[in-house]
Amino acid sequence: MLYDWNLRQFFEKLVPAHELELFLRDVVTLDWHGQHDAGRPFAETSAELIAAWPRFAGAIAAFGPRFSDTVTGLLPGMGEIVRDLHARGVPLYAITNFSHEFWPPFRTREAALFDLFEDILVSGEVRLVKPDPAIYAMALDRFGLAAGEAIFIDDRADNVAAAEAAGIAGHLFVGAEPLRAALRARGLLPPVD
Repeated sequence: MLYDWNLRQFFEKLVPAHELELFLRDVVTLDWHGQHDAGRPFAETSAELIAAWPRFAGAIAAFGPRFSDTVTGLLPGMGEIVRDLHARGVPLYAITNFSHEFWPPFRTREAALFDLFEDILVSGEVRLVKPDPAIYAMALDRFGLAAGEAIFIDDRADNVAAAEAAGIAGHLFVGAEPLRAALRARGLLPPVD
């Protein structure tokens, strides 16, 4: 929920307009992409998908090497919140559903922000994805935190519910301003003057 992820914007340059809806609905699906977040190599998933949809071979093949282009920028206000928390000495950690192959170039591209985090657990590296309860337990252990010392922020209700089931305070992200208000209420950001 830090960044906008926009497959349509990426693939509209690679797939004919009259086939784009079909492509986004039936070809490069969230279930197919979820395999990358779980640690499956793009070479395997793309070969299988190209075999099933050969007319889209070029667009499918471009997805892995150009994955960072599908992330179109920070969501409004989120960079400021991260920087404000960091400036106040709040330790920042992240759990991200992200391919172990796609993460390094994206991490490098966005180093100015990610360098503010103490640690980032990448699902594709550990082969666990949110909302699996095991990823939250792994994160707490790796980050050296007790559940009550953390707040988990995500834009998916199932991910937030899983964190809360693990004893972590949760916040369902719907925008930067409601998040900023929730962080103020917890004393993590200063009250409005």
